[in-house]
Amino acid sequence: MPRRDNLLVFGGSASPQITAAICKQLGVRVGRCETRFFSEGNSFVRVGENVRGKDVFFIQSLSYPVNDHFMELLFFIDAFKRASAQSVTAVIPFFGYGKGDKKDEPRVSIRARVCADCLESAGVDRIVTMDLHAPQIQGFFRVPVDHLYALPVIAGYFRKKMRNSRDWVVVGPDVGAAGMANAYAHSFGAKTVIAEKQRIGHKEVAVVNRLIGYVAGKNALIVDDFTITGGTIFATAERLKQEGAKDVYAAVAHGVLGKGASQKLDASPVKELIITDTIEYRWEPLSKRVRVVSAAPLFAKAIRNIFDRTSVSALFTG
Repeated sequence: MPRRDNLLVFGGSASPQITAAICKQLGVRVGRCETRFFSEGNSFVRVGENVRGKDVFFIQSLSYPVNDHFMELLFFIDAFKRASAQSVTAVIPFFGYGKGDKKDEPRVSIRARVCADCLESAGVDRIVTMDLHAPQIQGFFRVPVDHLYALPVIAGYFRKKMRNSRDWVVVGPDVGAAGMANAYAHSFGAKTVIAEKQRIGHKEVAVVNRLIGYVAGKNALIVDDFTITGGTIFATAERLKQEGAKDVYAAVAHGVLGKGASQKLDASPVKELIITDTIEYRWEPLSKRVRVVSAAPLFAKAIRNIFDRTSVSALFTG
């Protein structure tokens, strides 16, 4: 077994709060490091302690400003490797370029693949992330990727509400979320409903044409991997109410929630929106309808298992 003092955990400027929470779960202190952003746009990073021969875990969500935080992540990986760390694991709670997984129109970049290539070129040994928008992104990497799911964290919040699962349905807001909805429904012993969504171009406006499944008289839980404006969730909630659903809840792993999202949430039929703490930047105060549950224990278990050279797969589904 590796020595306990060989485990070092650092956090980037995007994720100080979840880094502190993860370190508290692990019973270790946050490693010393610093990042400076200069007026002309350059960034500078420095590791503040000896990492030679250590197993280093660096925690950084790719949230706003995404490109700055991504470059910071690359620079820290390089700094750790140049300082002779034994291994460097990038813990990326939110992989911001997760939607860039394919070339679905002419002359566009497969951005997630470019990010994967950059991380490997910088010298990363392993990736830990949660609820990728497209799970096949794991295949873009030649290093191991541990892909965690927020399901056990979010399900724990809802179990008390779902004492009678026959009164509930779990809703996937589009066909792409069907697998996630089925996993949540199986966890609760509830039925799955799928929304048929249409989005035109790159406009963040969704139209729900119909629901596949029966919702009248049921409480509904909409689940998705992330939301920026809430448009898909709110459109789905409106359709659920039109078809006779009772209370409507929503849960996403990553609550990006850009400008105006709080106002839209307050005006929507969604009674509560559950998010995790993978994203810390906020354009505006969260709505009182938002509840934040912590993914720190899940990431802490993954880090501990990786460090101890034991299985991480048991954490994938909870």
